[in-house]
Amino acid sequence: MAKTIQITSPAPRKPRASAARKTTYEQIQLRAYEIFLGRCGAPGNELQDWLQAERELAPRRKSPVKTSKTVRPAKERAA
Repeated sequence: MAKTIQITSPAPRKPRASAARKTTYEQIQLRAYEIFLGRCGAPGNELQDWLQAERELAPRRKSPVKTSKTVRPAKERAA
């Protein structure tokens, strides 16, 4: 009698957290094209469109918390 082999596909993997936030080439390309169309297709600004798309789609970094320094008045010297 022939044995039946059961083949299962591997479980789907979750994307890594850093990969999920990473902007893909296709996303930048699409946004640059949208910017191009927003200018009514005027030629000559491909690089500026691409750089603007990268800036818009880049993951936002949390800025470090700036603490305000307290300024203390200089102590008066006794004369």
